[in-house]
Amino acid sequence: MSHIKNHLLENMTFEEFRQWSEEDDCPVILIPLGSQEIQGPVVPMGDFMLARKIAEEVAERSNAVAAPTMPFGYAEYFRSVPGGIALSADTFKGVLRDILDNFLNHGFKRLVILNGHSGNYSLIDQVIRAVRRETGLIVPCINLWRSIPDEVWAEIHGEYGKKAFSHGGDPVTSTYMHYFPELTHADRAKLPETPGEMVGLPVMGLSGVKFKDIEIGMPINVDDRCPDGIVAGDPNRSSADKGEKIAEHLIGFCTDFVTHFRNTDPSDPKK
Repeated sequence: MSHIKNHLLENMTFEEFRQWSEEDDCPVILIPLGSQEIQGPVVPMGDFMLARKIAEEVAERSNAVAAPTMPFGYAEYFRSVPGGIALSADTFKGVLRDILDNFLNHGFKRLVILNGHSGNYSLIDQVIRAVRRETGLIVPCINLWRSIPDEVWAEIHGEYGKKAFSHGGDPVTSTYMHYFPELTHADRAKLPETPGEMVGLPVMGLSGVKFKDIEIGMPINVDDRCPDGIVAGDPNRSSADKGEKIAEHLIGFCTDFVTHFRNTDPSDPKK
């Protein structure tokens, strides 16, 4: 049997996967999730490619196996832009539960979700709560882009710091420049446009409008706020060097968590 040179399930024969699972006393399987959505004019729409790369490197460092990346997410506010593929809430939850059940039904207890699209999380939470309620097993979820601490933002962007955290900017843009420089277009970077309005009020982010300095929730679409997908931040500040530092932090953090989780009992949260 050939040596397993990587830890992507999609590249393994069923015999290689069986051998890995039998040789590892506490096998851990990573479930990478992403999205196909507008990311601004600098980088491609398929941010699931970044989740896949990070999951592969985490799997290699931690001797886990990364399942195939689910490329479509719950991205209702991006549905108005052609080229995006957004799943409905019910479809997303159903597919994620099916993915988890395919491993759980074969006795795999240590599943870790690596979520590369923040908008997925509210639905992920519903699914992993249902899994715990019905099976007693804990399935943790790491929201990749939100697991970058303030000190890393300061190291990468100096005084600008976490203000760089924005849809259409970092961390996604720099991480793309690191992993897929041939697919990026730094010459198209620009500052975000002035926010649009809805019902005569300025749009805040992608979640609502501002009224007397208070956010009022409304069903905002990205082109209500910014037709080019740059919500805030400044993609001119992005670079491959910054993306390498972001990726290294995420890979190290996730690897450390997988190492910790491997030594716990997901069926007994007190341990």
